[in-house]
Amino acid sequence: MKLDNDQYRIIVESSPNMIWRAGTDTLCNYFNTTWLKFTGRTMTQEMGNGWAEGIHPEDFDMCLKVYLEAFAKQESFEIEYRLKRRDGVYRWINDRGVPYYINDHEFAGYIGSCMDVTDKVEGQKLRELAQRDGLTRIYNRQYFEQLANVEFSKAKRFDADLCVAMIDIDRFKTINDTYGHHAGDLVLKTVAKTINESIRAFDLFGRYGGDEFVLLMSNTNYAEASILIARLKHVLDTIEIKYNDTLIHISASFGLYQMHHEVILEKVIIEADKKLYEIKNSRPKQPPHSFEQRPAL
Repeated sequence: MKLDNDQYRIIVESSPNMIWRAGTDTLCNYFNTTWLKFTGRTMTQEMGNGWAEGIHPEDFDMCLKVYLEAFAKQESFEIEYRLKRRDGVYRWINDRGVPYYINDHEFAGYIGSCMDVTDKVEGQKLRELAQRDGLTRIYNRQYFEQLANVEFSKAKRFDADLCVAMIDIDRFKTINDTYGHHAGDLVLKTVAKTINESIRAFDLFGRYGGDEFVLLMSNTNYAEASILIARLKHVLDTIEIKYNDTLIHISASFGLYQMHHEVILEKVIIEADKKLYEIKNSRPKQPPHSFEQRPAL
């Protein structure tokens, strides 16, 4: 059965989704009842760019950029942003827009459909808080150990190789004592980001505590892990962190251990930690951390 215009309008107005339409001038010229009930505004207030007054200021530039870039290419888009509800509370909105055409191929503008996805977005953020270290955004110790225990159990079951490396930033205390904790935080974030971007997709990497990190390499023997560790050390050695008028050169020590017959993962981590401090204690006492002074601009 072919639907007439009145039937289409009833469907759109009755939709639980918030629906909008824009013309070829990029300006919105229609909002359904669900949208207007959500925002608590009139059609006249929302028309044109009026609806954008409800976008959270932090999301406005992103929304405008995505919308205009898609419009220029006549491509579909999907974005999430915060929109002010009628009670003044910002809610997360998932907005999907598609170009529509009349007379077969004549571009007529965009039609969009929006859903309130606040519960989903906030749930994801809560999971992130539970799983990620607040400073470095890599796995925190608790979540790392949760994932690592799964890999450890697999390795035991299938008699597969598994290596763990404990990583410690060299002379980190000197950085904190000399330049303060802000500089120390910058070093921690840089080291974490560098290693996280340099390891393989199936490796597990987390912050173990303070300036110590842990890396688990499943299906990897000691020789293979040593190659990866050598590459990570080289990458870190080439980093220069700019802090005010100073260049901070960093390095890290790695304690590598391959699982043998350990019953629990903790024993493997302890052995890797022992290797780390054997390496650090075997070195001759080193001068303070290397800094290059530069005149302030």
